[in-house]
Amino acid sequence: MSEPRIRHLAICIFHHQGKILVNRFHDPVKQQSLFRPLGGGVEFGERSIDAIVREIREELDLPMRDVRLLGTLESIFTYLGKPGHEVVQVYDARFEDPALYDKPWLEGQESDGERFKAVWCDSSSFSHEGTLVPEGLSALLKSLSLLS
Repeated sequence: MSEPRIRHLAICIFHHQGKILVNRFHDPVKQQSLFRPLGGGVEFGERSIDAIVREIREELDLPMRDVRLLGTLESIFTYLGKPGHEVVQVYDARFEDPALYDKPWLEGQESDGERFKAVWCDSSSFSHEGTLVPEGLSALLKSLSLLS
């Protein structure tokens, strides 16, 4: 069993008209749906801004621009029955292709090869269909008027 550790993550919200781009997943232990913006781990020696560009390229293979840091969150949680602790740098950016904002979802691929559909959701999705993670993200986005 590995030693518990704090993970450093970078995520990107891609906000557009009151919606953000998220990946939906399920915690069968808690019987709970969760929504998280795209992104992933920051590697040793890598700046978080470079990590988010790399992660989006790996997951969606789409060019982005105007990357900006919105804030940093610390999240202590339980997922799949195991404790987790993350420091998450939250970015916003724009896709170079504006037509992507008109699509109901974007197809992506995780590092393990699993395919997923990233969907555009507004705050009502998070109150009715599941929880937006990491902890504190909803409040951060509302404080910046990026999510109603």
